[in-house]
Amino acid sequence: MTDVTTQTGVDAIAAMFARARSESRAAFLPYFPIGYPTYSESLDTVEAMAGEGVDGFEIGMPFSDPLADGPAIQTATQIALENGTTARRCLDAVGELRARGIRQPMLMMGYLNPILAYGVDKFVRDARAVGADGLIIPDMPPEESADMASVCAREGMALVFFLAPTSNDRRIDLVAEKATGFIYVVSFTGITGARDALAAELTSFIARVRAKALGIPLVLGFGINTPEQARSMNGFVDGFIVGTALVKAGREGIEAVRALARSLRTAL
Repeated sequence: MTDVTTQTGVDAIAAMFARARSESRAAFLPYFPIGYPTYSESLDTVEAMAGEGVDGFEIGMPFSDPLADGPAIQTATQIALENGTTARRCLDAVGELRARGIRQPMLMMGYLNPILAYGVDKFVRDARAVGADGLIIPDMPPEESADMASVCAREGMALVFFLAPTSNDRRIDLVAEKATGFIYVVSFTGITGARDALAAELTSFIARVRAKALGIPLVLGFGINTPEQARSMNGFVDGFIVGTALVKAGREGIEAVRALARSLRTAL
C-alpha cells in the first residue's frame, strides 16, 4: 500500500491537504461503511481504494437511525448492523487496515449515540490507539461538543463539523472556531445521495464560508458521484467526499468500487 504519511491525527490531515494543494487538486476522501456487505469485504474494499491513491477515508460506523443518510447508505448500514458490526468492531477494522499498511488518514464517521454508549473519553482514546485521525459526527452540533472537543484536542484528533447552505453567518463563525481538520460543507439541504448536478448557488455559499474559515480546509460532501463533478471541485474546495455512489457500486463487488474510486481519483 501507498505509504502516504507517518504523521497522525490533525497533523496527518493537514499533510494530506498540503500534498493535494502541491498537486493543484482537491483531496478525495471516499466513505465506506464497515460491515457492508460483510466485515471482511468492507476491509478489502477500503484497501482496494487505498491502492488507487485516494487521499483519505471516511470510515462509516453503522447506526440504527442514520438521520443524515439517504436510502442507499441506510440500507448498507442496516446490513452491517445485521452482520454484528459495533463501534468496537469499527475500531478493530481501522487497526487491521493499519496493519495491512494503509497510511492514508482515516476519520471515523458515525452518530453520537454509539459513542456515548461506548464512553466518549474511551472511544477517542481507543480510536487514536488503533490509528484513526479524527471524528465526523453528523448529529453533534458544535454547541454541545465541549466534552468531545476537549478529549479530541488532548489526543491530537480532528473533530469535524458541518455547514449547509442554510447556515447563517453566526453558525459559520461558530463552526470555523470549533472545527479541526476541516469543515464538512454540505452541498445541498437534505440527506445524502447522488445528484445529477450541484446547486447553482453553491459557489457563493462556498465563498461565504471561505471568507470566515480562518484557513481551515473545506471539504464538500452530499451529492458528488461522477468524475466530472469531482473534476469541478479543483480550485473550488480543498477536498470532496463520495459515499452513496461507492456504496451502490459495492452491490456489484469490490472491483466495481475500485473502478469508480480510480475514475474519481484520475479525474483530479
